[in-house]
Amino acid sequence: MQRRHFFTGAATAVAAASVGRTALAALPEAVQQTSADTAAPWTPPGVTGAGRPYNPVVTLNGWTLPWRMNNGVKEFHLVAEPVVREVAPGFHVNLWGYNGQSPGPTIEVVEGDRVRIYVTNRLPEHTTIHWHGQRLPNGMDGVGGLNQPQIPVGKTFVYEFVARRPGTFMYHPHADEMVQMAMGMMGFWVTHPKGKHPLIDEVQRDYCFLLNAFDVTPGSRTPQVNTMLEHNIWCWNSRAFPGISPLVARLGERVRVRVGNLTMTNHPIHLHGVEFEVTGTDGGPTPRGSRWPEVTTDVAVGQMRQIEFVADEPGDWAMHCHKSHHTMGAMGHGVPTMIGVDHRGLVKPLQKAAPDYMVMGERGMADMGEMQMELPANTFPMMTGTGPYGPIEMGGMFTVFKVRADQKPGDYRDPGPYAQPPGTQARLVDTTGAPAAPRAAPNPNPADASARKPAGGHAHH
Repeated sequence: MQRRHFFTGAATAVAAASVGRTALAALPEAVQQTSADTAAPWTPPGVTGAGRPYNPVVTLNGWTLPWRMNNGVKEFHLVAEPVVREVAPGFHVNLWGYNGQSPGPTIEVVEGDRVRIYVTNRLPEHTTIHWHGQRLPNGMDGVGGLNQPQIPVGKTFVYEFVARRPGTFMYHPHADEMVQMAMGMMGFWVTHPKGKHPLIDEVQRDYCFLLNAFDVTPGSRTPQVNTMLEHNIWCWNSRAFPGISPLVARLGERVRVRVGNLTMTNHPIHLHGVEFEVTGTDGGPTPRGSRWPEVTTDVAVGQMRQIEFVADEPGDWAMHCHKSHHTMGAMGHGVPTMIGVDHRGLVKPLQKAAPDYMVMGERGMADMGEMQMELPANTFPMMTGTGPYGPIEMGGMFTVFKVRADQKPGDYRDPGPYAQPPGTQARLVDTTGAPAAPRAAPNPNPADASARKPAGGHAHH
């Protein structure tokens, strides 16, 4: 992390009258993070593991924003600014974010904390921050024009309120929202319970990440902000597989995963290998009587879902959005389906007119997982990522949940591929000499199989 200090003069704008000139004389450090790796959980200085009031979260391919104490108030400093995000290895996108990254850092506090967040605007236009799902005074809600003036370019506002209830929340602009969120301005907020809570269990691993999406034209670096639904880069915390870190756990640990959705569509998040329960939403922890076992939960636009489970099956388990196009890289929407079409004799004449022409989809598109084709500079492949047995044929919203018996508590390092015990892996079966399956005789009168509408259009079966 790089640390920068921002100092402001008499022109500093203030959104909370409770902060005086003396407090504004020196802002908290605006800590920067540019690495796309998953940072270790952040333990506040001076708090030992035994005396820690909460088990800190781990933000997938992100980090937690440090704070300082100032007369009993936890103070944070967010800087809204243009950033360059490595979405996948070798694929960089121009985004807007906070403190060097998009999404911004996770803000992590405890129920009952008074928090003070300074927001410095280094964007080319005004902005605000809305604290999505929080209970707070109306003037701190962050809707530009309704609750406050927008934060002008180069100015700093301050928000101050009490974290009144435990749960998982988000933050994002409410000024030129379509553009600013399409450019990646968003972040996570976690409020831990101040004591034992009847609906919140202790966990050994606590992960969080945001769902986001961009429309980046092949060969370019800046998202198309006017796109409504036809996005082509699907991300978790602005990272696409194989750039998304794995989630890891020790066998038998209880795991919590918090997922927030600030894209333009819903995402059914599916986890292999275990059953989980939805234990929380952005409205708070769910009553125990409303929970049931699931393997997929749909996270709608603007929602958060918190799932919990016991990691009791060792292995490398896929975790992904179940919309198949969301586990792909950049793909065009105008590519026709060519399955079953014989291209023989066509490729060479077409390549004379269009040298870059290639056969795609004659036998399906699985070949794309191995194909080494030339792409425009800074273009994310449609399928990428490999495993111990070859191409995984996935991209976008996909990662792996790795459970190991020898993973040490608190160790978040990737343990590498899982070695299946003998006799526990699908294998090829020798079918040499097996009798052919019987086939039904063809219909001698194929016209008899044609479909016809019922007479009058009102007949029922």
